[in-house]
Amino acid sequence: MDEIEAFWQRAQQHADLASVSSYTGANPLALLRPPAWAFGVTPELADELLALVLAGTKTATASALWDYEAEGEDLPSEGTLGIVVDGSGHPRALVVTTRVRTVLFDEVDAEHAYAEGEGDRSLANWRRVHEDFFTEHAAHDRGFAPDMPVVLEELRVLHAEP
Repeated sequence: MDEIEAFWQRAQQHADLASVSSYTGANPLALLRPPAWAFGVTPELADELLALVLAGTKTATASALWDYEAEGEDLPSEGTLGIVVDGSGHPRALVVTTRVRTVLFDEVDAEHAYAEGEGDRSLANWRRVHEDFFTEHAAHDRGFAPDMPVVLEELRVLHAEP
């Protein structure tokens, strides 16, 4: 059994999966391991953002809608589970998406910026950091634009391990 599968087995036993509203009917949670992923694009950023999640400071994240389209990925939805790994690929947290909305970059609000938990948690800081990130690390070829659609995701930790 690999490390992520072993984490998933422990997380299923400890997390309150009954509170995840999108799973209904026969319990597929024992059968379907959620995807494992890391925040950011470098091991250092993955560790930094994961630490904020584990501390309860970061309860939201943002992604460029154009990246989802370029990579052919489905958007997250309420009830989506994910295993968050650290910068070395070790599983550390099981999270559930509690809310998803898509807005234009320049319409992201201060509440969301605060929930992302980074820096001084201000909207001005959020815009500066995310404009830089979306400019430097786009998976698409459209570049950054103030009116680009951004997927805002709110998360809740269901299980975490040191």
